[in-house]
Amino acid sequence: MPKVKLTKTELKAQKDALSRYRRFLPMLQLKKSQLQMELGGMRAREEALARREEAVFAAAKPWAGLLADGSVPLGVELERVRTHAGNIAGVEIPVFDGIEARRAELDLWATPAWADDAAAAAEELMSVRAEREVAAEQVRLVAEELRTTSQRVNLFEKVKIPECVENIRVINVALGDEQTSAVARGKIAKSHGKKGGAAEAAGGKEVAP
Repeated sequence: MPKVKLTKTELKAQKDALSRYRRFLPMLQLKKSQLQMELGGMRAREEALARREEAVFAAAKPWAGLLADGSVPLGVELERVRTHAGNIAGVEIPVFDGIEARRAELDLWATPAWADDAAAAAEELMSVRAEREVAAEQVRLVAEELRTTSQRVNLFEKVKIPECVENIRVINVALGDEQTSAVARGKIAKSHGKKGGAAEAAGGKEVAP
């Protein structure tokens, strides 16, 4: 910790800093609580999407073997993941809106009847995976902001506020000692002045012959 100046100006600066830290700390603590709550919900959502993805994939298993050799092309391609910007406790996050997928028109005479259902399942799987990826990005962004906010809370609580309190104490003690010393020096100077005046008065008296 750098050495603090033992002056009235520095005392005011330390008191102002302490006031700022104590004013901002509750706001940071509130933000930290909000982020923790939101992060919990986001992680639950991400887990739910993971289970949904597994369910969709499991439902598509009957077609998986038939599609493995590539003899029945589905013609489903993911073109774009649609999102918009959202805000959570001051953190900008992507919010999933849906996907845009292109499905080739199937030849009903050349493909089996289940191919259309398989294509729909493939598109659903793409959508769930895309939504899960967006959810994972939300978790990453909010977790990073929570980490930064927690660091600031700890900095204020454990470093800055105690540091200012100690600096104010040290300066007050130093200024108090300085004032006491000044009063003592004043008394000594006043005492010496009185003695000097008495000596001069005594020296100025005429001695009778």
